[in-house]
Amino acid sequence: MEKMTVENLCIIQARMGSTRLPGKVLMDLGGRTVLARVLERAAASRSLSEVAVATGIGPENLPIVKFCSAKGIRVFCGSEGDVLDRFYQFAKLVKPENIVRITADCPLMDPRVIDLVVKAHLRSGADYTTNTAPPTFPDGEDVEVFTFRALERAWNKAALMSEREHVTPYIRKHPGMFKIHSVKNTTDLSGKRWTLDNPEDFEFVSVVYRAFKGRAIFGMAEILELLSKRSALEKINASIGRDEGYKKSLREDKRIKNLR
Repeated sequence: MEKMTVENLCIIQARMGSTRLPGKVLMDLGGRTVLARVLERAAASRSLSEVAVATGIGPENLPIVKFCSAKGIRVFCGSEGDVLDRFYQFAKLVKPENIVRITADCPLMDPRVIDLVVKAHLRSGADYTTNTAPPTFPDGEDVEVFTFRALERAWNKAALMSEREHVTPYIRKHPGMFKIHSVKNTTDLSGKRWTLDNPEDFEFVSVVYRAFKGRAIFGMAEILELLSKRSALEKINASIGRDEGYKKSLREDKRIKNLR
């Protein structure tokens, strides 16, 4: 892989092995794959130097690698379970000043939200900036920005399984060690679910895309306007809780010895 220096590297976390909705990142969403939707939305951001994909090294993820290669998207294959290591090993090759983390289950990501969080990160001089602590944006508009140095420190220190599977928990749990900055929405919309983890989520997101009749990019304000007119849409996936994957990791948490 060619080495290069970028200021703000966006790494989209993607895998095929979802237990609740297998293969979701390459499912068809309005004529394009879910991953293509996330990539094009991230690419519409004005604050990113490059958009890349990090996936697991397992053979089931080969379709993601082939998809990215065909599109000219830089892709890295790393640890399946230790996603913190996957991000660090990728970032170590590129050496960006900042990493912007987005997951491939956010096909309604608003590029303007990405810009908002990245700009806040750069202005604040923080080690870590997010709009998820506390959450005030819809689930599915989650953005995290952290410096390479913060990522490296977390990689060296994180010892719990939950801290390795989810990239940033170690940073969030140690505000005395890292300068943390939070971006809050003017209205608390954290109860809205626009992410993609379950079949119900896919139904909701598909209906939203159909409503915009082929438009590639429509933002948070436009989705809110749609839902104000068709409020019944939100009932499709209203029963699903936020951050279920992370909560599961916490329930099954344990200390990992001999990390490397």
